[in-house]
Amino acid sequence: MPYKEKKIEKLYYSIGEVSRMLDVPVSTVRFWENEFDILRPMKNKKGNRMFTAADVRNLTIIHRLTKEEGMTLAGVKKKLDGNWEEADRIFEINESLQRIRSLLLELRDNI
Repeated sequence: MPYKEKKIEKLYYSIGEVSRMLDVPVSTVRFWENEFDILRPMKNKKGNRMFTAADVRNLTIIHRLTKEEGMTLAGVKKKLDGNWEEADRIFEINESLQRIRSLLLELRDNI
């Protein structure tokens, strides 16, 4: 079996990196941080926010619900109140399905 390089995840992401990942303005990331208690990024000595992979995952869930499913922030808060584990599980399923879809499209294109 050939060696596959494993993607190394960073420990911390700057707010700019998170903003680019989600394709939203930095101000939106800051706003969501203030709205959701689960988001508590560390701050470095300069005061810059440093988001963990878990923070990025939670922001991605918030992004999907608000931007892709059209929910209001109040609706997202109500849906996720005490249900972050379920949202995380759904996130994992969606990510797996996207990887499978990409693989299938690649296979189709190579036939």
